[in-house]
Amino acid sequence: MSDSVKKSLKLISSSRLFEGDLQRFEHYSKSCDSNMRFSVYLPPQAKKGKLPMLLWLSGLTCNDENFMLKSGAQRYAAELGIALVAPDTSPRNTGTAGEEDDWDFGSGAGFYVNATRLPWSKHFQMYDYVSKELPAVLGANLPLDIARMSISGHSMGGHGALIVALKNPGMFRSVSAFSPICAPSKCPWGIKAFSGYLGDDRMQWLQYDASELIDKTSEKLSLLIDLGAADEYLEAQLFPDLLEEACVEHKHPLKLRIHPGYDHSYYFVASFIGDHLKYHASALAG
Repeated sequence: MSDSVKKSLKLISSSRLFEGDLQRFEHYSKSCDSNMRFSVYLPPQAKKGKLPMLLWLSGLTCNDENFMLKSGAQRYAAELGIALVAPDTSPRNTGTAGEEDDWDFGSGAGFYVNATRLPWSKHFQMYDYVSKELPAVLGANLPLDIARMSISGHSMGGHGALIVALKNPGMFRSVSAFSPICAPSKCPWGIKAFSGYLGDDRMQWLQYDASELIDKTSEKLSLLIDLGAADEYLEAQLFPDLLEEACVEHKHPLKLRIHPGYDHSYYFVASFIGDHLKYHASALAG
């Protein structure tokens, strides 16, 4: 590991929480050619050595702090001895024309793809950032065992968690998602993002669509997905039925749960994050 990776982090803030430490860092990202931020919760067990970790990818309009502030996950992480890592959802303040124009494209909406279309391709390389660069930075600088890593996320971040896991066999012990965008190449949010970041060739979009990746992955890593039946985006944006159909067709293990009365918000995430962390803890202990 190069010295530049080992010494690249700037600590922005640190707070004690459940006898562990919630910290926020900034560093220069080579992938995104910009400064990036991420938040980490190190439970008290980190004092004794490297810990397994859950990489959490957040949704549209979120940054690295939303999950840490709203989910209540740290209580469970402290009990289970799992570190939590939440990166930002896009580069910020890059000077890219139009990056602040829309809430669902540009800043806060990187969609976890590597943009190929100008002007976005210079900075918006979020797939490489979360799947390659960030794990390397974490392993070099913090007491985290990146060989024992799981991944999860919410909405756009649920989409991100699914595609990163499906495209990288063996990288994660487990994967889960809350209210994920399951077929982004077919929903309005995804069509807007993919058109802007990747261009008009829809065949290029499929490499970032979980429902299309099921038949291409060499690993049958079980998918745990929770959705709210009262989610206002369930039918128009999320399309879990397309992912379920692909999993059935290709015999890919899927546990899909739909919860009556719950919406798309972090209230839903907070209600079931304990279940997900226990699920990941079991896999990480193996």
